[in-house]
Amino acid sequence: MNNIQKIAIAEYDYPLPDERIARYPLEQRDCSKLLLYKSGNVGEDVFSNLPSYIPSGSLMVFNNTKVIQARLRFRKETGAQIEVFCLEPDEPADYQQIFQETQSCVWQCLVGNSNRWKGGELSQTITVAGKEVLLKVERVSSAAAVNRVRFSWNGGVAFAELLEAAGELPIPPYLNRRTEENDKKTYQTVYSKVQGSVAAPTAGLHFTPAVLGKLAEHGVECCEVTLHVGAGTFKPVKSELIADHAMHEEYIEVKRELIAKLVDAGGSAVAVGTTSVRTLESLYFLGEMVAENPGISPDELHVGQWTPYGRVHELSTVDAMQALLDWLDRNGACKLHAHTQIMIAPGYKFRVVKAIVTNFHQPKSTLLLLVSAFIGGDWRKVYDYALENGFRFLSYGDSSLLVP
Repeated sequence: MNNIQKIAIAEYDYPLPDERIARYPLEQRDCSKLLLYKSGNVGEDVFSNLPSYIPSGSLMVFNNTKVIQARLRFRKETGAQIEVFCLEPDEPADYQQIFQETQSCVWQCLVGNSNRWKGGELSQTITVAGKEVLLKVERVSSAAAVNRVRFSWNGGVAFAELLEAAGELPIPPYLNRRTEENDKKTYQTVYSKVQGSVAAPTAGLHFTPAVLGKLAEHGVECCEVTLHVGAGTFKPVKSELIADHAMHEEYIEVKRELIAKLVDAGGSAVAVGTTSVRTLESLYFLGEMVAENPGISPDELHVGQWTPYGRVHELSTVDAMQALLDWLDRNGACKLHAHTQIMIAPGYKFRVVKAIVTNFHQPKSTLLLLVSAFIGGDWRKVYDYALENGFRFLSYGDSSLLVP
């Protein structure tokens, strides 16, 4: 582990001209460019042709999380604007439950212009389904950058409806523009279902019903997991060594059915996006946990930042998945709920993912570390090709298919 922790993030920098960042999506999602990397060779095609590069019989895994309108703006009587950005549920801590609350709830939030909000309630009147609702916010506590904020409201409407009516979709900060109406559609995947993310799993933005249909015709089985993407996904690595960078924690949910299919597939899958990679690879370590401690409680299912490193992991991938199935059955559960902080960096051994569909990531980011871990030093070859051949970068940019 020491060698991995000594990785200098400066080694994962590259020049990204501002004009190469895609500010807006293409009109047709699957007309984006697709970089092809396989065993050291680089080429390109159009994304709509992706299915022809995925072997028949493959298991392809998508993240079905849905981006919530997490940014709320309040104005004090003095005129100062306070921005409250919902990160993750606190009371209740369950995503599904908190969206169904009809009177109050507490979220962990980022607060913009925080020094102008000394205390007390802020409020605004909003219209939800033709009904006027008074929404109030109160800061319960704060620690470092994260605040616990209580929301309370009248009218008996669900919190999910409040966000839909009053919230703003949080597009990435590097787009340097305000959210526009069209982003509500284009910054969601066509298969998004489970509310909870504050950022889109952007590799999935290229998929259309037509591409999904071609994958099915080609004999590729498409399955879904849920990882709610946190704001930490945009957090740059500011420390010189990755040992000093704290990975953000994210909530994952995986159906028993998918884990069973992973067993049938020999523990192998194609991942759409780095969030699917993080989820699938975390499953191995969760399986290892329940194999070693069959009585472990659901609350203890957590993959730490350095869990993959520092010890020998002898369990096979299939055995790890089978251990998860047995644990779910003993607990009468049809879904696995857990949290992960997994750090995937050069030196990491992949257990599940055999190919990745992913966009082009920011310099000096943990996502670039993940790509380098997957294809080794060839990440520079891939990114140099993309820069030299007109590829668009970041969330609304083009994508790649990476096969080591």
